[in-house]
Amino acid sequence: MQHLIEKASILMEALPYIRKFHGKTVVIKYGGAAMLDERLKSSFARDVVLLDYIGINPVIVHGGGPQIGEVLKKMGIESRFHNGMRITDDRTMDVVEMVLAGDINKEIVSLVNSHGGRAVGLSGKDGRMIQAKKLDPETVDLGRVGTVKTVDPSVLTTLDQAKFIPVIAPIGVDEKGQALNINADLVAGVIAESLQAEKLVLLTDVEGVLDQNKQLLSSIKTKEVSRLIEEGTIIGGMIPKIQCALKAVQSGVRTAHIIDGRVEHALLLEIFTDKGVGTVIS
Repeated sequence: MQHLIEKASILMEALPYIRKFHGKTVVIKYGGAAMLDERLKSSFARDVVLLDYIGINPVIVHGGGPQIGEVLKKMGIESRFHNGMRITDDRTMDVVEMVLAGDINKEIVSLVNSHGGRAVGLSGKDGRMIQAKKLDPETVDLGRVGTVKTVDPSVLTTLDQAKFIPVIAPIGVDEKGQALNINADLVAGVIAESLQAEKLVLLTDVEGVLDQNKQLLSSIKTKEVSRLIEEGTIIGGMIPKIQCALKAVQSGVRTAHIIDGRVEHALLLEIFTDKGVGTVIS
């Protein structure tokens, strides 16, 4: 009986959050270990379907760097990087588009649908949703690597009204109709801005933002971010993620969350519990 009472307590803890976020949009950047481990993949899909069933509108943006690397290796194409960004020539772009908009996107759609959702796969090329431009080369020409100019969210709002779950590959299109490879965190952030989402959630392979004693910072105010970077608390690959989250919040997204996708049901734990499991930027 005590076990059942504890389950009821968990549901009661979630109730005010369900009420608060009903009808709101949550943009989720899906990547890292959560995309590779079968148990975590299933956990993520069930979390997304549950959000949808209780009246929250999930929008998924996914990455796929490791999978792209594997296919390039099989095809005998060298993976080259500069400052963490993949140098993307025409041949590499063909593989990027095949893997992101093809294999990975359709796998996520199938997984969500298998758990009772109604997911639809897209890339930024669909409906010219993500208008992009090529990144200006500094010292190295990155090829067909882009950044976002504008987002037309009309395709997403139409899908939302029809009760579909969008699953978006981070590929944009330039003014000539050429596909460009774009960082998935960046795409998730600008889509959250365009939809004025309630939340932007970035799944990572770390607990969240850690202080200098390696303890989790459960919350950060936007005004604190610059100081944390300057003093070396936020370093390395966490810097672009936190900057993406910061920009989204400053552009109208209510909160941004950096959470550990290696934790089963991390998405639900972050949204529906008092403490959460990651770092929230507000």
